[in-house]
Amino acid sequence: MPGKKIIIIGAGPGGLSAGMILAKKGFDVNIYEKQEIIGGRNGFIKAGDFKFDIGPTFFLMKDVLEDIFNICWRHLSGYVDLVEVDPMYRLDFKDKVLFPTTDKQRMVKELERVFPGSSNGYLRFRDNEDKKYKKLIPCLQVPYGKVSDYFSMRILKSLPYLDAHISLYDVLGRYFDNETQKICFTFQAKYIGMSPWEAPGTFSIISYIEHGGGIYHVTGGLNKLSEAMAKVIQEEKGQIHLGCEVDEIIVENGEAKGVKLKDGTIEKADYVIVNADFANAMTKLVGPEKRKKYNDRKLEKMKYSCSTFMLYLGLDKVYDHLDHHNIFFAEDYARNVKEISENKVISEDTSFYVHNPSKIDPTMAPDGKSAVYVLVPVGNLSKGIDWEGNKEKFRDKILGLLETRAGMKNLKEHIEELRVITPVDWRDKMDVHYGATFNLGHNIGQMLYFRPHNEFEEFKNCYLVGGGTHPGSGLPTIYESGRISAEMILKNEGMQLK
Repeated sequence: MPGKKIIIIGAGPGGLSAGMILAKKGFDVNIYEKQEIIGGRNGFIKAGDFKFDIGPTFFLMKDVLEDIFNICWRHLSGYVDLVEVDPMYRLDFKDKVLFPTTDKQRMVKELERVFPGSSNGYLRFRDNEDKKYKKLIPCLQVPYGKVSDYFSMRILKSLPYLDAHISLYDVLGRYFDNETQKICFTFQAKYIGMSPWEAPGTFSIISYIEHGGGIYHVTGGLNKLSEAMAKVIQEEKGQIHLGCEVDEIIVENGEAKGVKLKDGTIEKADYVIVNADFANAMTKLVGPEKRKKYNDRKLEKMKYSCSTFMLYLGLDKVYDHLDHHNIFFAEDYARNVKEISENKVISEDTSFYVHNPSKIDPTMAPDGKSAVYVLVPVGNLSKGIDWEGNKEKFRDKILGLLETRAGMKNLKEHIEELRVITPVDWRDKMDVHYGATFNLGHNIGQMLYFRPHNEFEEFKNCYLVGGGTHPGSGLPTIYESGRISAEMILKNEGMQLK
């Protein structure tokens, strides 16, 4: 019923999407965010005159967020400037470089240039994965609160396309023989922090989503998406309290009744939405006596994504030879991925990603300068990698690779600002359990019904949003989690989403 109070813990994209919808529907929405900025991992870092996205730099499936804005009687294009990136990215394997595009005919020519004779497999990929996408996406747009949800018609119709019993890498083996080419269509497993040899084949749709729908940049950085969502909430009289940390979820008689803030203030609410990292929220916001299913032992047994080592470089020049998105693969990619996902050791031979937005966006750095973002997938902290002892050495190694592999000559001479985030920083400063940047893993035992439910199982009137609940990690699915939880609250109050 409009007028009821909603408290959202965290101003990340999931909380913002739920907050937009509920504020538009007349609820009294209050978001409490520990940090001084909006967006969580979808926020920004300022370093001198340079600005960087903290986390996501790929904007896919823009229709998901457009639909949420439409629900709120608004147009996303009225709040942000979207620019399609084409070619989508540069894939560099030392001995060959591929520039994928959404243009089917141009992509055929590009594949024949790099992998002669492979274009027929690509065309089959586009055709088959389009069918799979259309069957699976509806399954990700609804909650899975009970086992019987698996027997809905949408799930039964999708079963022939699910591919959950084989790996993502094996699915792409249906289309391509060349090992390097398979990597070009499976590295997207890193978007959910997993190995393509371990990720369920279901996730082949991520690669299709790129090739079929394109990749977008937001002028000013993807952090502008979070700012736009926050603006809608405030236009609808919702409130966002920055620098305001929640200390505990108040639970009485099996129901969430509000939150206690770090300063001791009690804020009552009819519903509480948790937009914090799932495992971190369980251990810090919910007392152990209130957690039967997700007790500490259960949390330790759950599987978590990889982490990332980040460099944010403010440079006094622009490296024009680099594309907007650039991925440089380790010489032995399979070994690198195994060391990250299984052994959790620091790889000698590592892959890395370079974001060079200043090439097309003049707003993120002063004229003639550039804001370069570097992401290196690394193991999470569950095996105890000593990042305090290895931070400087690894930083220098990556700077060296940027000069050699990425061709950024004399890089160190052009650095004006440098910021580093290690897995320890993700854990201690951004409240990410094990520093697992992409939240819970997406193995079969942690998908759909087996992932923490949108309507929280431990007590009533509490809902989850973000990468740690259904549908999973990545901006589009996180937005969907917010929409799903908001719709469940609306139904509970006898209201409709549209």
